[in-house]
Amino acid sequence: WITRATVFIVAAAPCALVISIPITLVAALGTGARKGILIKGGVFVEELAKVSVVALDKTGTITKGEPDVVAVVPAGAAGDGQPRSADEVLALGAGLERRSQHPLAQAVVRAAQEKGVTALEVDDFQSVTGAGVTGRLGGSAVFAASPEYVESRLPGRLAWAHAEVARLQNEGSTVIVIGDARDVWGIVAIRDTVRANAGRAVAALHAAGVRKVVMLTGDNPRTAQAIAREVGIDEVHADLKPEDKAVRVRALAAQYGHVAMVGDGVNDAPALAEASVGVAMGAAGTDVALETADVALMADDLEKLGEALRLARKNQRVVRQNLALSVAVIAVLVVGAVLGKFTLPIAVIGHELSEFVVIASGLRMLRA
Repeated sequence: WITRATVFIVAAAPCALVISIPITLVAALGTGARKGILIKGGVFVEELAKVSVVALDKTGTITKGEPDVVAVVPAGAAGDGQPRSADEVLALGAGLERRSQHPLAQAVVRAAQEKGVTALEVDDFQSVTGAGVTGRLGGSAVFAASPEYVESRLPGRLAWAHAEVARLQNEGSTVIVIGDARDVWGIVAIRDTVRANAGRAVAALHAAGVRKVVMLTGDNPRTAQAIAREVGIDEVHADLKPEDKAVRVRALAAQYGHVAMVGDGVNDAPALAEASVGVAMGAAGTDVALETADVALMADDLEKLGEALRLARKNQRVVRQNLALSVAVIAVLVVGAVLGKFTLPIAVIGHELSEFVVIASGLRMLRA
């Protein structure tokens, strides 16, 4: 019985069972890193495998984040009765936007520079979250903001442009209204180019087992819907502030379970932190987004997210196979030891061989 007890202790040692998970996770992390997918720990590989809904930011994620001004429509007449030119609209817009780091703001500044328009000197710059920017020009309040913000501050002053704003938004452009406290100077339409592989990336997410792909954006609903139709996104939530995105992610998690949020900017950080797995577009992402996220796509390629999901799901399958194999080997060795069928050398050999088999199985993730 002492001999049998010794054989039993050797046979029941769960070394293969214990090593089956970490060796597989380390191999998966290494494979992801080689493919430009930086995952910040094994726990996030496991979380990725459970993701059923992916939420995507628009600017810099689905689009390139390098928008251009596609139209400048000046108002027929300003408050003093004098017509405004496109250059005047750009001059005020550039004066307001040059202190902002938002891609849309930089597009206005770049357009003014390309046309040789000198930006006006605007003081008291302030950013209005989710709406635009304000400032003062010669003692008068000026703004570059969304149509909704302007309608709430200057009711009826944008009536002349309603049809044009709707047309531009339906074409996928973001419209900024520029003016002062008395009247609207004009509107500027800015369009961001959709990434060439965005449609393929969304299709790859569905193929990887994602139930729903959702867009969360601060842009207007018409522009968001136009881009969503173009790339095949299932659901759109527009006109969202940063805190609204986090609320939406929380609601999606409550409804569907595990949610991955993909973004690239400071405004996305709350939503990235709220998601089961936060994913940052690494090459273009801000430091805050990269720090908050659990996964970074270093190649700035949205298709890498589909690869990350496939890698995580394969990791899950291999881990389960290793666990089943380890339990089966231990069960056979334990029964044989208790019945006195196995000697100590056989138990040792079986124990060591099971470890080598589990390690070799886990290292299959290096070929993923």
